[in-house]
Formats: sequence, structure tokens, C-alpha cells
Amino acid sequence: MATSAFRLTRAQVREIDRLAIERYHIPSIVLMENAARGAAEVAWEMLGRNAKASVQIVCGGGNNGGDGLAIARHLHNRGVAVTILLAIDPEKYIGDALINFKIVQAMNLPMIGRSQAAEAIRTAPADLVIDALFGTGLTQPPRAEGAAIIELVNLRAEPILAIDLPSGLDCDTGLPLGEHCVHATRTVTFVAEKAGFADPISRQFTGEVTVAEIGCPKELIRVV
Repeated sequence: MATSAFRLTRAQVREIDRLAIERYHIPSIVLMENAARGAAEVAWEMLGRNAKASVQIVCGGGNNGGDGLAIARHLHNRGVAVTILLAIDPEKYIGDALINFKIVQAMNLPMIGRSQAAEAIRTAPADLVIDALFGTGLTQPPRAEGAAIIELVNLRAEPILAIDLPSGLDCDTGLPLGEHCVHATRTVTFVAEKAGFADPISRQFTGEVTVAEIGCPKELIRVV
């Protein structure tokens, strides 16, 4: 279920995830997989469904980074040349993000580690850059390393697809948490738009917004 009739706060996003897992017994890895498939479809559309295209996916920690890792797999399976740029040390991955890291590692998908990621963002060509650095859980300005990556992403000439919301944007206000925020060409967000998207200022960061479903029962929207 995807809807634009509602907008969700950070707290509501967490509650929907919790209820989907605990009340409806949907494994969290299934929610991540559905999110990744929806995002990969948007990326595929942005690439003109060109199997010869190339994509850089900037992956942070947490579920946003896990989404990025899973998106890489789906795009690879469509023939796209994907490169995963890790903004964290992979040993910090846990839970569903760790599962997806192990999958792409087993698939031998191209990965560039944290120490070289910034240089790759600065110099390596691509047809699309996917921002899977920070998600709705970010509540304070990105630290120096994350802020530097955001600025390098913004310098890219290629289109930028943000996953769930642009890195550095506050989910609830639609304003940057600090001085650094991704300016996306397009944002694919999950279940419903985020509360902050109601502020017209947010559009300079989100670009066009697409809502993708992740398999949550529609009844959840009515109870959070």
C-alpha cells in the first residue's frame, strides 16, 4: 500500500515498522526487500531502462544503507553496472543491512571502501547516483565525514535519486538538519510521504517524490 493522502512523522514511521513486524508478522527483511524493489524500479525508470547504464550507490549504515545494498542487487540483475560506495566500515552493519551486505559480497558486486569512497564520488563516472547515506532516523546534522560526502554528491552532474528522503533532511520539518543536505533530482519514499514534505521548501531537496509500497497492511496508516 502506497499513499500520498497521509504524511508520516519519524515516530510514525518507526511505529508502522514495529506494528508490521510484531502485529502482522512481516519479517523486517521482507520490508527492506520490498523497499529496495520499489526503489530499484524508480532507478530503472530514471536510467531509461538502459541495461548498459552505470550507477553509483552511496551506502551509509542502518536500514537506509541496507536499502542501498539491496537496490544494487536488483539493478545488477537487470544488467546495470553498479558500484557500491561504502560510507561506513562494513563491520558496523547489523541486522537486515548486514544480511544484504553479505549477499552483495557473495555476488562479488563492485564495492569501494570507506577510505576511497569520497575520491570515487569525486571522479568516477556514472549515469545515476543513488543516495542511501542517511534515512529518517537522522536527528542531528551529519558529522564531518558524512557532510563531506553529501557535498561531493551535490557536485555531481548526474541525476541523484534519494532513498526515503535526501540525506541531511529532517523527516518532520522538511528542512536540512544542518548546513549539508543532498539536493536530489528525485526521491523515492516508502509507505507515504514524510511529514516534512508538506513544506514547499523541501522540494528543492527532494525533487520529484514517488511513493513506493513495502507491503505494510493499509490498516496501519489509520492507527499511527
